[in-house]
Amino acid sequence: MDSPEVTFTLAYLVFAVCFVFTPSEFHSAGLTVQHLLSGWLGSEDAAFVPFHLRRTAATLLCHSLLPLGYYVGMCFAASEKELYFPSQAPEAWQLFLLLAVTLPSAACILIYYWSHDQWAHHPLARTLALYALPHSGWWAVASSINTEFRRIDKFATGAPGARVIVTDTWVMKVTTYRVHVAQQQDVHLIVTESRQHELSPDSNLPIQLLTIHVASAIPAVQAFDIRLNSTEYGELCEKLRAPIRHAANVVIRQSLGDLFLETFASLVEVNPAYSVPSSQELEACIGCMQMRASVKLVKTCQEAAAGECQQCYCRPMWCLTCMGKWFASRQDPQRPDTWLASRVPCPTCRARFCILDVCTVR
Repeated sequence: MDSPEVTFTLAYLVFAVCFVFTPSEFHSAGLTVQHLLSGWLGSEDAAFVPFHLRRTAATLLCHSLLPLGYYVGMCFAASEKELYFPSQAPEAWQLFLLLAVTLPSAACILIYYWSHDQWAHHPLARTLALYALPHSGWWAVASSINTEFRRIDKFATGAPGARVIVTDTWVMKVTTYRVHVAQQQDVHLIVTESRQHELSPDSNLPIQLLTIHVASAIPAVQAFDIRLNSTEYGELCEKLRAPIRHAANVVIRQSLGDLFLETFASLVEVNPAYSVPSSQELEACIGCMQMRASVKLVKTCQEAAAGECQQCYCRPMWCLTCMGKWFASRQDPQRPDTWLASRVPCPTCRARFCILDVCTVR
């Protein structure tokens, strides 16, 4: 494992994977095609379509050069193999070099074909041409998209490799090698899947990711899927003109409060239960007056005289949902990562408690 050949191979593999799939650290360091070639690519805000015509071509070429870069690096890391003389290199390395040269060569030929006749053969240009009026070309459609993208009221979300952009007229998905485009008035949208993830990278709360299938009424326009957080679903619907249908058994939790209530209930379920005396009758929840009171605040997180939490002597008067809503209402909306560990006052007697002190009654 200490040989230069193995060390370089592992290091280059990590670099190649990060350069292709670009984590946030690489974005911060400027190690992306968009940043390295920003002078040639231009500004996305100024000219969205021309920017992505050049970006997809440059990305394809840069990624195709990665195997050749590995071969050149191995010429120095494994100098005993004499890789800098291909005719004297082992047969396996000669085949690898052939592949490493073929990939960028094929990429150059494809990019030349795309760029011929002012990029008219690029997949994005061909898609836009399907929406062009009889006496105009795809550039007229591109100009419309450029104008709408510059507006501040567009909907935009997602990671750099799978961005979702919705303007007044267009639904777009920007990926590493392609830009999918569909006109709003011609699309059919359906929520096909929802996935629940226990923890978000940005907070301690679970997140729900939705997959929406976008299909155009024009058969030649390729359908595509967009993915977004359920908390952004409402904003997306406001920007869309077309209705969104739901597949069977797909439940959407749109707000951060909905996700917190679900987590709150799951944590309370594992707390010790509180036994109600036989002489005490449970009344309706004083919060909603619909459900029967189902929780009691009992200090169980620490000893009676320790910590910030206090013993609550109120009888059970709240249902689990209303207690969860009260707990959430006392939190800082800008700091959802602190919600689960915080302490709030009892809605009746003001004794401070945490989630560990909320017990279901039986």
